[in-house]
Amino acid sequence: MTHDTPSDTPWLDREERTAWMNLIAMLMTVPAAIDAQLKRDAGLNFFEYSILSHLSLPDDHAVQMSNLAHLAGGSLSRLSHAVSRLERQGYVSRRIGTDGETRCVQAFLTPEGLDALVAAAPAHVREVRRLVFDNLSTAQVRQMQRIAHEIAGVASPDMVTRIDEAIEVADRAEREGSGDSRLPGSVC
Repeated sequence: MTHDTPSDTPWLDREERTAWMNLIAMLMTVPAAIDAQLKRDAGLNFFEYSILSHLSLPDDHAVQMSNLAHLAGGSLSRLSHAVSRLERQGYVSRRIGTDGETRCVQAFLTPEGLDALVAAAPAHVREVRRLVFDNLSTAQVRQMQRIAHEIAGVASPDMVTRIDEAIEVADRAEREGSGDSRLPGSVC
């Protein structure tokens, strides 16, 4: 392992430092605010809500557990614990599925889970709008989309690939008018 000396370190300039500090503030405060709203209004934390949301996208409401962990932004262990909680509530079930070549564990969204998601989505989307989108112009939203995609792509290319695929599934369902009519596209 090499040790850089202070003179070798590419220190952040004032603009970069200010941007970094604001990014950190956003990453610390927005998820906490979203989590608090979901717990208060739906009895779900944001990770559980993300699981239900991602399960709502495919027509069969099933996602392989390893893919779901990436999509929801957690480890397989964390996902397993969360799915166990959601199973006890009757929102999710686990089954052995097949991807054509191998057997794998899939999580399935139950009708009760879909109902819980449908009930939670309006207040969640209002909070997302209040915290983020009501404060940005259309051009800023496009910039944020590009910037977030670039940064996430460096931090976790695999996650970005899976998110891009999930976005395509949601877009296709919206174009085709499939999916639950109570949920407009993705409600992540």
